[in-house]
Amino acid sequence: MGSERHYVLAAGGTGGHMVPAAALAAELSARGHRVALVSDARGVRFPGLFEDVQTHVLPAGRLSGGPVGWARAAKQMWDGRAQAIELYRNFKPAAVIGFGGYPALPAMLAAFSAGIPTVIHEQNAVLGRVNRFVAGRVAAIATSYADVARLKESWRGKTHLVGNPVRQAILDIRERPYPVLEEDGIFRVLVTGGSQGATVLSQVVPDGLALLPVHFRRRLQVTHQARIEDIDQVRAKYAEHGIPAELATYLPDLPEHLAWAHLVIARAGASTIAELTAAGRPAILVPLPSATDDHQTANAREITEAGGARTISQPQFTPAELAKQMQKLGLDPAALANAAARAKKCGRPDAARHLADLVEGLA
Repeated sequence: MGSERHYVLAAGGTGGHMVPAAALAAELSARGHRVALVSDARGVRFPGLFEDVQTHVLPAGRLSGGPVGWARAAKQMWDGRAQAIELYRNFKPAAVIGFGGYPALPAMLAAFSAGIPTVIHEQNAVLGRVNRFVAGRVAAIATSYADVARLKESWRGKTHLVGNPVRQAILDIRERPYPVLEEDGIFRVLVTGGSQGATVLSQVVPDGLALLPVHFRRRLQVTHQARIEDIDQVRAKYAEHGIPAELATYLPDLPEHLAWAHLVIARAGASTIAELTAAGRPAILVPLPSATDDHQTANAREITEAGGARTISQPQFTPAELAKQMQKLGLDPAALANAAARAKKCGRPDAARHLADLVEGLA
């Protein structure tokens, strides 16, 4: 372990940005360094991730709303940059690491101004807007996928494949065997739309599971994360179909649910894919069609081509299609276990360590 250094992590407030930032924070802290987080109000309140890390909320506008909105955003960015410069004077970071999202931008601009080494980490298979904006000026780009769209050829010399860091609780699942699925045993399904939830999963999954053959349907045990506005209707649907289901708007014990799941039905956000591949769990993925640059479809490509998941586009995601794919995956325990193994092969469990190595090497 080297001497103590200070690092600033700058990230947007969604789970896709916050989870890998938290994993890096834990790794750097374990190495004896001090870490500070810069995010928005959502990010600093993200449950269970940054309880022992000092946090800062900086102004950061989003470039939308036409000329008036752009002008307002520019002023907020400039104010956030000034506050970040003041933070750096006091905290003296050895490096600033950006994880994308508009709340990260003022911190990155301030680091450029102050001459502080910078790294960006891209969670998705498409380089995000903020990361694209700053990529030419950073010292290093860390990626989660071998192939990343929107990554310029001139940047490849400073690009490093590290993977997408996940929580230790997820990595612990990797050491546990895939749960045994007896021919007539309970078939456990986890349904999750990520930190934002997904209404389409609530609309389709209960009716899709109801179309399964009776002998399969009677074996189901479902845990379903739903939006608060959807949860009562979803609960009523499962009850109507006679399918045992646990409903929640948030799953603080998600790693434990993932550990016992035989199959996951989910969006294809970056953290979801990273957790599926780290744990080794087969999935049916429904990419968010409105995701910027259709990055969720790109995220799902590697695990799908490897045979660890099946991807269904949202327009084709109907109860009948879900039931068909469920039967293809779930009626043969050996095939399901094989899909779990293929998903696991896509995992990069040492991502946090490799990213921390990269960060320490720059300072």
